[in-house]
Amino acid sequence: MLNWADRLIHEYIGGRQELRRRADQLDRDNPMEMNDLKQFNSMIDSMTYSLEWMTTGRQPGTFRGVDEKAVYQRRSYENIDLIPDIEMQLREGNDINKKHLFMTREEKVIMADILASFSLRERQCYILHMAQGMSWSKIAEELGVSKSMVQQSIRRARKKIDERIKVS
Repeated sequence: MLNWADRLIHEYIGGRQELRRRADQLDRDNPMEMNDLKQFNSMIDSMTYSLEWMTTGRQPGTFRGVDEKAVYQRRSYENIDLIPDIEMQLREGNDINKKHLFMTREEKVIMADILASFSLRERQCYILHMAQGMSWSKIAEELGVSKSMVQQSIRRARKKIDERIKVS
């Protein structure tokens, strides 16, 4: 469900939280531990810098460069490997369409823009519900969240889609 960039971001967030937890446990009155605190703070700053770069697709602190938000995720969405092929479903229903089912390059870019505008939770819930056909209850169980959280995430995702369609 998560692409490699989302997994890496999740790992960095967890690692940064662990570093902060350990830094908070250090004795601020002990000079030896103050040296350790400097090292922890340096590692936390490096992870924060890397996280900002990964989540925005831009080098932190610069104003030129990649102007796309979440560039790594957007590239993987353009492949659209996460949307199931419905051609087999049409054949099974004896409703064979003579045209091949495909998305144009422009449609894939629009789809990638829409998916990139979703938060991680919105993207997970929306794809599981719309592409995989899972119920809200089943999604909530799989993701370990409440059913109302799933509903809210899907509602937000649909709102973003509606806004994008109005712009086009």
